[in-house]
Amino acid sequence: MSATLEKKDPTGTEVATVDNSPANEGDESVQMQTPDFAPLTADAQIKSGPDMARFHDVQVLVSAELGRTKIPIQKLLQLGSGAVIELNRPIASPVELVAQGVPLACGEVVVVNDCFAIRIKEIYSGQMNAMERGG
Repeated sequence: MSATLEKKDPTGTEVATVDNSPANEGDESVQMQTPDFAPLTADAQIKSGPDMARFHDVQVLVSAELGRTKIPIQKLLQLGSGAVIELNRPIASPVELVAQGVPLACGEVVVVNDCFAIRIKEIYSGQMNAMERGG
């Protein structure tokens, strides 16, 4: 397959011709064009105003992560009642609050009405990665 870049067409779009045949047999070619997108403006940014109101009742799964570890599948298959798996987070460290797999805050474990709960200590801003969170 070979491609030949040709001049711009009357609209100013670059046009390339692609030859699909192994040795230019059949003279079948495909014409490709580079799309011409309008530049993004400040008006195109996501707003948290009335347009987002329709999402306010959407339910998301929120979980608290105590820690993580990696173990071989063989060891995982050998686990039984009473087995202990050591996690990577020290007991004094805050647990991480995760919504739909995205870390959003950290806090401490508390008990409310005989159920576990999380008292939020920090809400993450923007796209913080694990190193910035200290994890």
